[in-house]
Amino acid sequence: MDDLVVVETVPTAMEAGLVCGILRNVGIRCLDRPTNFSAAANDGWPSGGWREIVVNGEDADEARKVLTEQRADPRTRN
Repeated sequence: MDDLVVVETVPTAMEAGLVCGILRNVGIRCLDRPTNFSAAANDGWPSGGWREIVVNGEDADEARKVLTEQRADPRTRN
């Protein structure tokens, strides 16, 4: 994944997995990574702290649109 763009920031690894699952379900490749907010979160446990959801730059607008639509109607399926 080149030219990564942050499209969302979430408080937990579990939520990051859910958001990436939504994006992957519509064919958008994504990954999550710790933010700078995560420094010292949970005293070194790897799953603790805020996560950034990142996608390819070319997919960023579509990813934001998908997430916005999902929030408006969680039953939305693409």
